[in-house]
Amino acid sequence: MWMICKKEWQQFFGSLTGYIAIIIFLLLMGLFLFVFPDTSLLDFGYASLNGFFELAPLILLFLVPVVTMRSLADEYKSGTFELLKTMPLSASQIVWGKVLGAFIVVAIAILPTIIYAFSIQALSAVGGIDVGSTIGSYIGLLLLGGVFTSVGVCASSLTNNTVVAFIAGAFMCFLLYNGFEAVSKLPVFGNGLDYYVEMLGIKFHYHSISRGVVDIRDIIYFGGVIVVFALVTQRMLIKR
Repeated sequence: MWMICKKEWQQFFGSLTGYIAIIIFLLLMGLFLFVFPDTSLLDFGYASLNGFFELAPLILLFLVPVVTMRSLADEYKSGTFELLKTMPLSASQIVWGKVLGAFIVVAIAILPTIIYAFSIQALSAVGGIDVGSTIGSYIGLLLLGGVFTSVGVCASSLTNNTVVAFIAGAFMCFLLYNGFEAVSKLPVFGNGLDYYVEMLGIKFHYHSISRGVVDIRDIIYFGGVIVVFALVTQRMLIKR
């Protein structure tokens, strides 16, 4: 598994595409948070990273599928998947190696954004940022990245076309993040039922952790979604 994991992130950083994707992610975050007036953290009048944690999932919706789109689609297309099958590796080891390798790349992209917290803290005249909420939000962001990674690898296992894998991964991530909240607002889900429908979505649990309280139920939810998509991917590999 570790061999697959190492191969995955080395492959990503073995081309300019990997570096460009991360640079664009950090550049977009910097522009939205410190340059564009409508979303600039400097215009809030108080020390807060709420704008960053609201915007980051939307950017990750596109960044993570870029990272994962080649995971298995390229293996199918280039014929190296047949080589993988000859190795003493189970389908689950291949899948978890792919997921972990891609997640490391996502974590590397998120890690530099910690400088935003230090910057806002240094610029704050009174009080500073809410440390507990910020730590909880970063935990939620990493868990969110883990879910998107598992979904993206699953999408990549469905096709040998990387563009299709990207589109499918981004679409599936979008549905999981925003879909349940949108459906819960339908008139048919009234009388408190809308709350339970919204609970099925990632956004509900991400916002829950972002309050600074790391609830074990939220951790179980994120872990469960990651495992479910990893099992689906494993099933796809076995079929091949």
